[in-house]
Amino acid sequence: MFQLEPYRHAYSQFLGIVFITGSFSVLFTACRRVPSPDAVATVNGHEILRAELERQYQVYRDTLNDRSADFSPEQSNITRLAMLRQMIDSEILQQQAVKLNIVISEDDIGAKLTEIKAQYTQEEFDKWLTQSHQTLDGLKRDLRKTLTQNKLINKEIESRINITDSEIDDYYTAHRADFNLTEPQFHLARIVISGEPDSRKKIQVLQKRLENGEEFAMVATRFSTDADSAPRGGDVGFVRESQLPDALREITRFKAGQVSGILPFLGGGRPEHPAGYAIYEMIAKESAGQHQLNDPNVQQLIRQTLREGRSQMLRDAYIDLLRDQATVHNYLAEQIFRTHVH
Repeated sequence: MFQLEPYRHAYSQFLGIVFITGSFSVLFTACRRVPSPDAVATVNGHEILRAELERQYQVYRDTLNDRSADFSPEQSNITRLAMLRQMIDSEILQQQAVKLNIVISEDDIGAKLTEIKAQYTQEEFDKWLTQSHQTLDGLKRDLRKTLTQNKLINKEIESRINITDSEIDDYYTAHRADFNLTEPQFHLARIVISGEPDSRKKIQVLQKRLENGEEFAMVATRFSTDADSAPRGGDVGFVRESQLPDALREITRFKAGQVSGILPFLGGGRPEHPAGYAIYEMIAKESAGQHQLNDPNVQQLIRQTLREGRSQMLRDAYIDLLRDQATVHNYLAEQIFRTHVH
């Protein structure tokens, strides 16, 4: 709504640069021995194993398909280091959850597993596990970690965030122009199948899934070939009326929640030679003109925008505080540095 995406993605990740003076030969003299040959890091003595890092790395490589062949050794190491930092932060949060007596029951895990399996046939689920280089027991362990972390964040951060009416008023005053639409806008999601010889047949199968009651966002996430929107459940954000090609003009008449039939996906091509096919969902639509603060949609968007920004800020601060209190040894980083600095 109202093209406020820049405010929702205002946080970037930065790589730290370490300035080192003096002799490199003394840099690691104080490092402890690796507890076991399989450990790539430890957090307060708890080992993070190379096998799990490599599993996650391989899943990531698989998602890149043929592009993974272009990875240089340096790019591979950069990716592994970034993944390991995430694993270290996750372990720090898991240990904090233990301190706060946060527990996830077997019923909680079972319910989440059932929710995941409902998206697949048994054959598809087994194939998905294989493609994820995962076992059922491993998936359950991952679910426990995810649910534990979510419960911790909700307890320590989300439940404490309060966006006041005054803050909403101030935001609207500062960004009033953002709510003045020069033309109608349409919040759309799409499922795309392109670049395949049987694109038409495949999207017909997905259309049948939607007709059978499957959620649009779930189908988009699992099957859409649009790399930009698929991870967001097919959400492409708000599109101005003038940006819509003629082939999509019919969806301007849709109501919120309405789904199109199969339409050509141009992908930069001409209408007579579409790159593939797509199905669109109308999430919401906004008319032209100035939208006032008393509009419930305006208030909801501002509240959500402020809440997301504050949540991200507090999460970053929280993990930084916990990291400062932890004893972390990154043996992979040490190994890479030793190997490439002479």
